[in-house]
Amino acid sequence: MENFLIGHYGAFDREKQKRDYRDSFWGIEACMMKSEAEILALHRHIKSHQINLGIHFPLRANLWISRDPQYLSNNEDVRTESYAYMEKEFEYAGKLNPDYILVHWPKPVVLDERVEWLAWKWRFAHESEYCYLSDMNIEVFESRTDAFFSWFSAQAQKHAFKPVIELDAIPPYVYEGDLLNRLLKKYPDIKIFADIGRLHFQQKIDSHFDSFKFLESIVPFLSGVHLWNIKVTDSVSYGHYPALPSLRVEEGWADVKRYFQILNKSENHLKILFEHQSNLVSDKELADCYEWISKLYKQSTSNDGLK
Repeated sequence: MENFLIGHYGAFDREKQKRDYRDSFWGIEACMMKSEAEILALHRHIKSHQINLGIHFPLRANLWISRDPQYLSNNEDVRTESYAYMEKEFEYAGKLNPDYILVHWPKPVVLDERVEWLAWKWRFAHESEYCYLSDMNIEVFESRTDAFFSWFSAQAQKHAFKPVIELDAIPPYVYEGDLLNRLLKKYPDIKIFADIGRLHFQQKIDSHFDSFKFLESIVPFLSGVHLWNIKVTDSVSYGHYPALPSLRVEEGWADVKRYFQILNKSENHLKILFEHQSNLVSDKELADCYEWISKLYKQSTSNDGLK
């Protein structure tokens, strides 16, 4: 379990830390802290307990019009303001000496018009966080992503953190070609956290997307996983539910075991962030979750590949 993390969203939850964290875990991931007092409490705890820290951008909440800045926006002023905001926040977050800072990519999300994203309630904090394929062609998308990756890599060097992206809704520009692979080879310091809940959600509502095939394609670039489950049938329910071995694929839950069979092909020691609402399950179920994932992730103690 030395690669496991728990997350704190909005505040440093002392009861969650006491209940969910284990001494053998790698650390915690912080996101959207609502006050300086919560950040101070977080910092004191990780310092006094010698816990590693990852940051799920942004560390501070409510400093931007929406959840994420739109650094790929068609509006040049918005792109400029997004970069300025992110640089300021990277400088602030750097004071906590995080191991990594993770940002959502792409933003705005470029949606495939063939999919009923809004009807399925794909989560967006603000309408500015998405556009459609018809709004941004692949050449512009690649050019702006290249510029962002170059800048993100430079910022990571300047502020001494590992740069990580997490994919939101994945457009055909990414899953149908080698655009992402080419850019990540160009900027090898940038890694990916796969998001199991989002991969499963898109797999269920987007008939053109194969989440397992896509995960295979990005395995060489992974450094971690955001792990949670969600039930998708003719409706969506139980978002950010813990990944329990009792949840059945045929009832609409993610095939967590199959995802980990792919993840185990990685040559990297992947961090596993439990991005779930642990209050939805009992102490025993939470322990079962940890034990099951520890067994599924065979590289948690070995780098020898799939056994």
